[in-house]
Amino acid sequence: MMRHVSLVALLVAWTFAGEVKDYSFEDGKEIYKITCVSCHGVNGDTNNAMALIVRPRQLDKTILTKEQSFQIIKEGAQFWGAHADIMPTFKYVYSDDDIEDVAHYVSKAFNPNRKQKVQKLLDESDTIGEENQPKMLKTGEKIFNRNCSMCHGITGDGQSEYVEQSKAEKNFIFPYDLRRTLLSEEQIFLYAKHGGKFWGTMEDDMPSWKNKYNDFELKSVAKYVNEKIKTMK
Repeated sequence: MMRHVSLVALLVAWTFAGEVKDYSFEDGKEIYKITCVSCHGVNGDTNNAMALIVRPRQLDKTILTKEQSFQIIKEGAQFWGAHADIMPTFKYVYSDDDIEDVAHYVSKAFNPNRKQKVQKLLDESDTIGEENQPKMLKTGEKIFNRNCSMCHGITGDGQSEYVEQSKAEKNFIFPYDLRRTLLSEEQIFLYAKHGGKFWGTMEDDMPSWKNKYNDFELKSVAKYVNEKIKTMK
């Protein structure tokens, strides 16, 4: 008899568990509708009617994790290296719990397969053999200084003569201060390989370098940025 009662209780528990509402998702959705939709759009694919210098990110394509999204919503994009990103800080408007709800909603509603997409691209990339790993930092530094520093600056701070010239010509570019980026080494590699548009930014935000550099070279740049540039804060 007791065994029968226990089975019934277990079935009831399973039933209720299946009906549990994701309140964090619902709360995040409400805040998103009030605060975020005017720039990022109802479906996270941006509101193209907004006449902005920098187009809001397409949240359905973002490379960012839920945790990284939380940090950007809380502190604002400039805190993490953006020079002209209009994404403000919301830490004076919403509590950490509210911001976590928004990050949860954005991640689940717009980009639920982000992790699988990132992993698939990493799996398809070339593996760096042990014999080549000691060469990576030197290779990355050489490519960064020759190529990336033109926009990001020799120290990765996003300041260079080319950037200043673009301002004078009103052909603005706004390279990130890579010393402060939230992106991991793997994310930096994928961002450099596929370009900003692939990950939901404007086409000229960051070009794709996969046709100029191979995976070893791009992974070397990512390693250099992650291990050297980030230490120049």
